[in-house]
Amino acid sequence: MELLRFATAGSVDDGKSTLIGRLLYDSKAIFEDQLDAVERTSLERGDAHTNLALLTDGLRAEREQGITIDVAYRYFATPKRKFIIADTPGHIQYTRNMVTGASTADLALVLIDARNGVVEQSRRHAFLASLLGIPHLVVCVNKMDLVDWSEERFEEIKAEFRSFAMKLDVHDLTFIPVSALHGDNVVERSATMPWYEGSSLLHHLEEVHIASDRNLIDARFPVQYVIRPQDQSSHALHDYRGYAGTVAGGVLKPGDEVVVLPSGLTTTIAAIDTADGPVAEAFAAMAVTVRLADDLDVSRGDMICRVRNRPHVGQDVDAMVCWLTAESGLRPGAKLAIKHTTRWGRALVKDLQYRLDINTLHRDEAAGSLTLNEIGRVRLRTTVPLFFDEYRRNRTTGSFVLVDEAANNTVGAGIILGPTEMA
Repeated sequence: MELLRFATAGSVDDGKSTLIGRLLYDSKAIFEDQLDAVERTSLERGDAHTNLALLTDGLRAEREQGITIDVAYRYFATPKRKFIIADTPGHIQYTRNMVTGASTADLALVLIDARNGVVEQSRRHAFLASLLGIPHLVVCVNKMDLVDWSEERFEEIKAEFRSFAMKLDVHDLTFIPVSALHGDNVVERSATMPWYEGSSLLHHLEEVHIASDRNLIDARFPVQYVIRPQDQSSHALHDYRGYAGTVAGGVLKPGDEVVVLPSGLTTTIAAIDTADGPVAEAFAAMAVTVRLADDLDVSRGDMICRVRNRPHVGQDVDAMVCWLTAESGLRPGAKLAIKHTTRWGRALVKDLQYRLDINTLHRDEAAGSLTLNEIGRVRLRTTVPLFFDEYRRNRTTGSFVLVDEAANNTVGAGIILGPTEMA
């Protein structure tokens, strides 16, 4: 069964958690004891109705303040598809949490309060979804019950958001009018908005086409672990050498001619193993063990790819970085550890080209640093060659994290725009 990962985003109090709660409740995806606990908590808080937002707002601070702080992951399934939901925060100070939760999403769901229209945070999260390369964007205009189910208001918001989205790299944009509180157009079509001719949110999530979003052209296999069984009693096991990892792009098959980077040595794939036995092919997101026809020196951090379809190999990259810590800033000259796919190295920040105002899309070229939740374009020089693609082509081989080795903290998340152009 196909898996769809989607992230919710939007301004504070637009109803993200309530919408997810309603989606889980109406699709019969919560247990009775969970519902009993939510009903009991709602009663203790004095809510006039069962507060379905409590299904996702699990932290005490979230319930006290009525906002989402951390990313909450929820899982459910219908007969057509499995889903992983990342309920991300709407507040500006938790931008890094939104970036983290949305980084693996196939679809972003942006909520807009029908009374307030498109606000600063709506634009910010739409831009972040675009920057993160999320191929599908669904705009849910929520709280339609508070604007008398007005088609005119829905069309106003739709036109305003479209004009902003034209500045972004958005390929698939859908608008759905909903009332998360009452369940209109969430799981079932609403009778109160007969003017809306589209599908309900759940139906759209079940039907949106995501199979073509994966890169099945560029074969990329970062080696995570070398498997050499220690049991010497079996000659077959003694001779076993496999390279475990997750396929980051393309399709691999036994018999394919491949090259191992950085050595540049070529060989062919002898077999592909999984926990359930050998398979005839492996494609993006499958965790497999690849066996090669020749005994080569292959270790963690190396990459297996096609001989005539290789990633960029280099130590100088241009990237967009979201800074994740308040303890220090990102400045030119900073030295940090970098983790790219399964490969570790060190990176020097050669230049901060500009800091991006994610509300206006203005580029501040005079900026001297990036602080918590800020995003900017930087140039990095790494101590080891990276095997990378542009992020828009491959989200796995086009992304990395930066680590402060002294504090052992992840301080930055980056997406690669391409190799640095030398003057």
